[in-house]
Amino acid sequence: MKRVALAAGAALFLLVPAALAEETETAEKSGWTGEGALSAGLSRGNTNTSDIGLKFDVARDTGLWDFGLLLEGDYGKQDGVESRNRAFAALDIGRDINERLFAFGRASYEVDQFTGFDSRTFAGGGLGYHVAMDGPLTWTVKGGPGVKVDEVKRVVTVDDQNMLLIIPAMRETSFGAVGTSELKWALNDAVTLSNDSGVVYAKESTQLSTGVALTAALNGSLKARVSFDTRYDTNPPLGFDSTDTASKIALVYTLGE
Repeated sequence: MKRVALAAGAALFLLVPAALAEETETAEKSGWTGEGALSAGLSRGNTNTSDIGLKFDVARDTGLWDFGLLLEGDYGKQDGVESRNRAFAALDIGRDINERLFAFGRASYEVDQFTGFDSRTFAGGGLGYHVAMDGPLTWTVKGGPGVKVDEVKRVVTVDDQNMLLIIPAMRETSFGAVGTSELKWALNDAVTLSNDSGVVYAKESTQLSTGVALTAALNGSLKARVSFDTRYDTNPPLGFDSTDTASKIALVYTLGE
């Protein structure tokens, strides 16, 4: 089934030039918008460490089609020893059905050395809806089916009788579903409160995440941000915590605003 996930992800990437070609004939293209952020903060859960992070989140709306690319990574050391090492990438493609309703496809890949998984891959799609579009509040929800592949690390531990227990590495592949919610509330011209939440469901393990951020304009394209993120796994590998949290302070550079 991993081939199914890879094929779905490859198909998503192949849609990009086709969509751009169609849009060339129907509408004038707009530029990229989004942000890049440099953050520092504290993490609690599987790791207790201070770390730094980079995030690059951009989107392009070309009329009927829109594209989104998210790249982020976190790295940290504790007493000179690596204690956090995570990278995540996601590609989103959407096509408008009407003013509020749209179809989307999504492919994501995550590597986190301190969660018990070598990697996690998801490819899927579905429908999205702009619940709120005008005024200071915007809210968009998305959901649909997909394929989830977890590469679980080999675990060496001891059992209840203090005997050596070795759990071999394995691959867990299953059909699942994805759901996301993106909410932004402009408190005034300079300050925005946001909440991004998501769930990736599968029979073997489900991931839930939510993040709250307060962003304030500094000058020009620069902003400051404080955020708190929580990630929860319903069935983590033996010896790993189910919950990770991260508090961050970031300097943000905005694009296309």
